[in-house]
Amino acid sequence: MRHVRIKNKNNNKNMRWNTLRVTAAGFFGVIFLGALLLYLPISNREPIAFADAMFTSVTSVCVTGLVTITPATQFTLFGKVVLLILIQIGGLGVIACAALFFLLLRRRITLRERVVLQEAYGAQRLGGIVGMVKKVIIGTLAVEGGGAVLYAFQFVPEYGALRGIWYSVFHAVSAFCNAGIDILGDNSLASYVTNPVINVTTILLIILSGIGFTVWFDVLDNIRESVRREDGMGRYFPRLKLHTKLAVVTTLILIAAGTGFIFFAEYQNPDTIGNMNLGYKLQASVFQSVTTRTAGFYTVPQGALHTESKLFCSILMFIGGSPGGTAGGVKTTTLAMLFLACLTFVRGGNDTECMGRRISVANFRTGFCVVMVAFTVFITGTIAVLFIEPDSIPLADIIYETASAVGTVGLTADLTPHLCRTSQVILMIMMYIGRLGPLSLVLTFAGKTHPRDKIRSLPQEQIMVG
Repeated sequence: MRHVRIKNKNNNKNMRWNTLRVTAAGFFGVIFLGALLLYLPISNREPIAFADAMFTSVTSVCVTGLVTITPATQFTLFGKVVLLILIQIGGLGVIACAALFFLLLRRRITLRERVVLQEAYGAQRLGGIVGMVKKVIIGTLAVEGGGAVLYAFQFVPEYGALRGIWYSVFHAVSAFCNAGIDILGDNSLASYVTNPVINVTTILLIILSGIGFTVWFDVLDNIRESVRREDGMGRYFPRLKLHTKLAVVTTLILIAAGTGFIFFAEYQNPDTIGNMNLGYKLQASVFQSVTTRTAGFYTVPQGALHTESKLFCSILMFIGGSPGGTAGGVKTTTLAMLFLACLTFVRGGNDTECMGRRISVANFRTGFCVVMVAFTVFITGTIAVLFIEPDSIPLADIIYETASAVGTVGLTADLTPHLCRTSQVILMIMMYIGRLGPLSLVLTFAGKTHPRDKIRSLPQEQIMVG
């Protein structure tokens, strides 16, 4: 039995390593190909440095949104189409796009490829994984299409039919994939800060994608179950999975907290929301709270935010969205689980409990490792940029950029284009790690443990903490 247990651990480790290797190589391959395409003269209105093309490709595939150039004025229509494709691939994931390609060619997906898909999506079982990928792709295209229709109500009258439809499609994909890259100009969506159509559409797309596909399926399955049983909505919420409940509740709490903080911190700031009426201040605050956790679009100048707002937003960017979607960060459910574990300890309990369920110790350890890995990358990148850049750059601005990079958010305090190439390379590495996800790195080495019997044979000793 012991031999079988160790063998299974080694098999799990090999499978996770193979999945990470495929994913990492796939993302890098798409990034490099995208950089070559964006570097071509046909993609640019004026010559572009390969470093800028590479940075743009990284930020597109990693669905971040930090840029060193202005896409609206730098790229031709061909270049913008390349951007759109890179964003879509980055949002869906290289593995899901490869599966879609195989499905379109009517090629059978092998067992090994199904295992890779299972690991990539964190599915509990192998059965039905291809069907789940199909639902993810169909759902993505449907929501993006709905977002494009809503955007068209604003963009078509403003820019005409052809350009308006193109802008609607591009920004629907960019918002849903949480890329935050726009082709309107150099101030993102700031021109539409008081426009309810653009604000509401963007917020909905960001939330729907950031909440995670697994939450989608659980919610829809339970709606169908409620209709079938004809028991109304009274039993709906209790039937949801704990993951769904935590993701939804934590998301709502973070949106409310971010809105409240931005509203009061920036209330009298004339460079952000200070000169708006009460309704527009609230709308801008909600947008900032939602976009900060994952997207990268903005309606108020990020460089003009107060220092306390930048630091608070950096925390939200580090947290990010929910697992199983297009968002980055350490994820909402990880934050909720660690908070619940802390609450359990304070109350003197042993098990982390939530809504009538017990969260396993292994689950907690994974979440803790995710936070530590992400925090290590964040701190290392921040110190490296501080070491390279002059002391005249405010610390809050550098933290804002690095938190945005590791959380694949894309908001910038007007700093990224002015950083030296070495600092930009550091941001690219952070975006790449952020897109692969700290969880992927943790799970890769999760199987590398001592046999349980050996651990139990070691003497136990206490250390001082706190």
